[in-house]
Amino acid sequence: MKKILTTIAIMMLTAVSTVMAQDFKLPATADIAMYQVNPRVFAPQNSLRAVADRADSIRALGVNVIWVMPIFPIGEEKGKNSPYCIKDYKAVAPEFGTVDDFKYLVKVCHEKGMAVILDWVANHTAWDHPWIKAHPEWYTHDEKADTIIHPRPFDWYDVADLNYDNYYMRKAMTDAMLFWVNEVGLDGFRCDVADGVPADFWNDAITELRRAAKPRNIVMLAEGKRPDNFTVGGFDMNYGWDYKDVLVKVWKGDSVEELFKADADEYAPLPKGKLKMRFTTNHDHATEAAPVKEFTNVRGSMAAYVASIFPHGGAMIYGSQEVGYPETINFFKYVPVNWTANPALYKEYQMLIKLYNDNTALRKGEMKAYPDHDIMLFTKEDGKQRFMVAVNVRNAKKTIAIPQELQGKVTNACTGKAQTIGKKLSMKPFEYIIVKY
Repeated sequence: MKKILTTIAIMMLTAVSTVMAQDFKLPATADIAMYQVNPRVFAPQNSLRAVADRADSIRALGVNVIWVMPIFPIGEEKGKNSPYCIKDYKAVAPEFGTVDDFKYLVKVCHEKGMAVILDWVANHTAWDHPWIKAHPEWYTHDEKADTIIHPRPFDWYDVADLNYDNYYMRKAMTDAMLFWVNEVGLDGFRCDVADGVPADFWNDAITELRRAAKPRNIVMLAEGKRPDNFTVGGFDMNYGWDYKDVLVKVWKGDSVEELFKADADEYAPLPKGKLKMRFTTNHDHATEAAPVKEFTNVRGSMAAYVASIFPHGGAMIYGSQEVGYPETINFFKYVPVNWTANPALYKEYQMLIKLYNDNTALRKGEMKAYPDHDIMLFTKEDGKQRFMVAVNVRNAKKTIAIPQELQGKVTNACTGKAQTIGKKLSMKPFEYIIVKY
């Protein structure tokens, strides 16, 4: 009798989880505000539960999608403890928890109005993945066709390159992705090294995933910048890599005009409705420098964030930057973060994401740029709202002439106070101003 009751309870829990997954409504692509979860900054063990415990704080930032880095069992042969070295696509590494722990995280996030996407590594596997011995033909071989190789031209010696000319490997990969959508209620994937995988595979896989998820929708983010991520692959978003690179150069002295050019160049080939994810850091860049140092100081990091998310949307926060974590984060190991370290900075990110969420013009309105060397000045307008955004990208006081059409009485969107924009605008080091007309 006890066994029967337990079985019924499990069935009821599964049914509730499925209903919740179906009831949760994924935000439109242009309305996404994303938060990247690196489980290794939340806890050394059972980190998926630790992330769930912080779901209220994450949601309070204003984000509506969380992207969880790979949680799969990690390869040991030739391994470096990288979460991107996967030896089982349908399991969770004990370090992070269990599949049930991940289901619980998805359930909690859905209850709080957040979608969950999972980092998917389709370009390569660990050397001790079962496919290596069972299906060596599923991997790329050297010129002599007798040795499996690592992905070239990279120095990723801990992983083996997959062969996308093999039909059966492609089917197995799609089947593994479907597991997480069907069994866990996942809302999509961030696809690692998407440019290293043929776009026609992504098209086939994403078509299957969308079919399986119905009536829910899913969101697909490509770590890549090829136009065929969209035109062939079927992705919703890909990376604003070039914009971030130019952002760093501008902070080192290049003209702000280069940012406007980078923005235009990234969006020129994009089909309507597709989006570039914009960021000031992510798990890769955080291994080199924290935003509070890469952009000179805390004020510089916030100015850079405003310059990233408001020109074209696609806002993303990497877990740790909201508390101003000052050091590099090596995601190959556990790095403890003090989540109460900088409440004022957390509130500032919260305020900016609220502006982003509450005002369609700031998130996805038409941008008009006003060229200058040191101050990024632009307007955002959608027919109902009109905003001016000004960002001093220098660690020094700067002044800019204001065009007549932008002069007059306004409301400071950050403070709610009335002010007047005159013929000139003097700005403190790394100051930003967002006003509504």
